[in-house]
Amino acid sequence: MKLPITIALCLAAFVLVTPSTAPAKEKKTSTETATASASPEATAKPPRPTAYRGKIASVDASAKTFTVGKHTIKVTDETKITKNDAATTMADIVADEQVRGSYWKKEDGSLEAKSVKLGAKPAGKTKSAAKTEAPEASPSAEPKK
Repeated sequence: MKLPITIALCLAAFVLVTPSTAPAKEKKTSTETATASASPEATAKPPRPTAYRGKIASVDASAKTFTVGKHTIKVTDETKITKNDAATTMADIVADEQVRGSYWKKEDGSLEAKSVKLGAKPAGKTKSAAKTEAPEASPSAEPKK
């Protein structure tokens, strides 16, 4: 009785461990692969805007550009310009003012502003300050006697 069960278990283990005998899929040639795959533009992820911050070094109102550090950023009609959370225009962008925002890098290498936030970042609770604050009536870790 033990011998037939042992043989059956060995055969079952052998069948489960060995690879299937189904025919392998045909490999595509390099030309078929090239034509079957989508173009890099279609499969590439859409570009993400790059963040910037700093002090405005110079402003060129006629070219609608401003310089932050080494970057010259162009303002377009689609650019969202704000100051103290209120919408504003290119005329309000002045040198020596704190600025932050994001820009798109175009194919020709130019930088096009997506958003421009003028003025210093509003003072508020920072993440580290919020974590270190303890509630006023915190329970004691020691048991009461």
